[in-house]
Amino acid sequence: MQTDELIDLLAADAGPVGRYAPAQRLGLGAGVGSIAILMLVLAWLGLRPDLAAAVGGAFFWIKAAYTAALGAAGFWAVERLGRPGVSARRPAVLGASILALFVLAGLAQVVSLSGPARLIAVKGVSWTVCTRNIAILAAPSLLITLLIMRQLAPTRPTLAGFAAGAFSGGLAATLYGLHCPEATFVFVALWYTLGVAVSAVVGAAIGRWWLRW
Repeated sequence: MQTDELIDLLAADAGPVGRYAPAQRLGLGAGVGSIAILMLVLAWLGLRPDLAAAVGGAFFWIKAAYTAALGAAGFWAVERLGRPGVSARRPAVLGASILALFVLAGLAQVVSLSGPARLIAVKGVSWTVCTRNIAILAAPSLLITLLIMRQLAPTRPTLAGFAAGAFSGGLAATLYGLHCPEATFVFVALWYTLGVAVSAVVGAAIGRWWLRW
């Protein structure tokens, strides 16, 4: 059998791929990753003792909105980078804008505080473990997302891995808020963002070879 005939035969047996199939796969992976992160938070870190009171405050939801928005921008980028020839510029601009706005809020808070209060706001009570915890929590989601992306067609593996890490980091940071009591803009802008960034860099490093065709 000639090569062209073999290709035609295989193509004849192949069914059409749904337009939203990649997003559906990634969405399913995000759900599984979320459950894995939540289970890890509960088993490893535990819920913050004042969670019932915290959810009644505005900053709990502001913090969650920020990290979830970073994760959403990362998910959008992952979905687009999983398809050849599709630009990820818009999700990148969205993620950068969200980051810039929150960092500006953190800087404004720092400027408004005096020396001792400023240091307390920056360090909180968990600055030594926050970034590390978020990066570790992101690992299950990152692995799941990269496995799914291997089934897609990313043509920019390093960037695709970075987006997968940013998405997973944002998801992990959001669920980490169920444990973390920190409640200042500058703390979240610094240590939470670093946790997401570490996950993104790890994703880029893995994606560079894992997602290569």
